[in-house]
Amino acid sequence: MYKLVTKEDTIRIPAEYIRKGQSLNQHIDRLAAEAFEGRFDDDNNFVLITSNHEPLGRGRLIHGDGAIYQSVRFDAVLFAMEDYEVVEGAVSEIHDFGAFVRIGPMEALLHKSQILEDQVDVNVGMEIIEGRQTGRNLQSGTPLRARIVSLSVNPSDPRQSKIGLTCKQAGLGAHAWLAEDRESGD
Repeated sequence: MYKLVTKEDTIRIPAEYIRKGQSLNQHIDRLAAEAFEGRFDDDNNFVLITSNHEPLGRGRLIHGDGAIYQSVRFDAVLFAMEDYEVVEGAVSEIHDFGAFVRIGPMEALLHKSQILEDQVDVNVGMEIIEGRQTGRNLQSGTPLRARIVSLSVNPSDPRQSKIGLTCKQAGLGAHAWLAEDRESGD
């Protein structure tokens, strides 16, 4: 899920940062963080934080722009998701249609049809989803293990990404349910 990698990319240094007597390196850390953090990279990994920004060679000027385009090397902590990956998270919200689950920096949807083999009842006012036969429930803050079943990232607006989860397979569900299953030998 989390990876520490070294990446190379290009940042735009606006003309107002190009002043006599000032080093461009003073601005590279801030501009690189603004350019890369909180966004998806080309491989659909979410960039959490960057550090150790190092300019590579001389920057390029583009006619009519006035800014410097500088190649930089940096370390990045990435949050990577794969289709069908098993993830750990916690319920963040309960709705009529299911629950939102916080996995790393992202929110994913656990639809009510994907929670249990049992039919579920949703009580939004009490913020609880409960199985009719089993009595197993989810509420805000419940830690769980789920599998990603659909993944559609939106690179231009990460908050609009769509991640679908399921807990209907063996070894998945709320941590309390998994502990009950281990104790009973299921």
